[in-house]
Amino acid sequence: MSSRKSTVQADPSSSSEKDSTTMGLKAVHPPTQQVADYTHRPRLLLLTWLVISVPLVAWDTLYVHLRPLTMPGGKLHSPIWTPYALYGSVDYIYGWPAWDAHNGFTAAQSAMNIPESAFYCWYLYIVARQVADWSSKGFSKLEVRGEGVSLAVLLALLGAVMTVSKTLLYGLNEYYSGFAGVGHNPWYLLISLWIIPNGLWIVVPSYMTYVLGQEILGFMNGA
Repeated sequence: MSSRKSTVQADPSSSSEKDSTTMGLKAVHPPTQQVADYTHRPRLLLLTWLVISVPLVAWDTLYVHLRPLTMPGGKLHSPIWTPYALYGSVDYIYGWPAWDAHNGFTAAQSAMNIPESAFYCWYLYIVARQVADWSSKGFSKLEVRGEGVSLAVLLALLGAVMTVSKTLLYGLNEYYSGFAGVGHNPWYLLISLWIIPNGLWIVVPSYMTYVLGQEILGFMNGA
């Protein structure tokens, strides 16, 4: 009898393993209610930047992928893409030298604009549908919450990281090629038409990455 009783006794190690497994599952699958409680506070500066930059990026993307029709002499060049006659002479990546050399970098980096802009557009849509007061005062008090908000903020963060990474890659490509695309310019043209415009696509998205990252981390840490 004593031998039978000893065989049915519970193994304390297996019980502790079950408890640790259960705790692990709880950690991996946090309550979904926390996501629903997420509150996002959009920054007016970032919203303004996206409203301006997204159409400009679409304009740029169409220019690149409709070449050579959008280039000087092409039937789609004037009037929509006329400014690229000047810019293509400043940055050969956008001009005839890169096109004639079958340089694929221009189109490759431009193709990344598509998912990047899609992320931004979804974020703007989610925010805009909860805006009641479109004044600057209204935006300063705006809080966005509910279904889809956390995903929209995450996508905006991913888009900002893509923007910074792509622009840095664009500059690094020039550096490691010996500035083959822009090295022919005098300094005043290089600074005003290449460094400053491209620098904006590093500075503002970097700020966006910081702001959204801080907000996400604050929520995750229970701040």
